[in-house]
Amino acid sequence: MTYEQASHFAQTWGLVLLAVVFGISVIYALWPGNREKFNRAAHAPLNDENDDGSQD
Repeated sequence: MTYEQASHFAQTWGLVLLAVVFGISVIYALWPGNREKFNRAAHAPLNDENDDGSQD
């Protein structure tokens, strides 16, 4: 296998792999069951609770 062949293979299938991973990431982020988890994570810096759940 020459460098040109290896480069073409990596560029072609690398693009396919990137597209598949991107698609899976978008589906995961928009899945309705994950909404509450992402809302909790988004509001975590604003909460006044300690790690044990108590407030100061």
